[in-house]
Amino acid sequence: MHAYIGHQQAVSAEDFAELALGTPVELWLGVDGESEEERAARLDAARDILADPEYRELPDDLVRLAARVVEDYPDLFNVVPLVRSARRRPVRRGVAA
Repeated sequence: MHAYIGHQQAVSAEDFAELALGTPVELWLGVDGESEEERAARLDAARDILADPEYRELPDDLVRLAARVVEDYPDLFNVVPLVRSARRRPVRRGVAA
């Protein structure tokens, strides 16, 4: 079975993330052994992308993607799932129930 996003084949989790975000994952996370100069250039490129109106939703997309990965694969991270309680209705003072 092959997975495609648009006309691009996604073979790995990194492929899915890159295709979903429209940018290489390494741009945001860096790579092992990068020099200070490479890091500065990478962060400068990331700032330019975030300043582009086409990518104004990218920070929110990144947070949603990260939350989804942690939620779907909690054993990969040192996290404890939160217990979600039922929402309580706010108490309104001075209003008869």
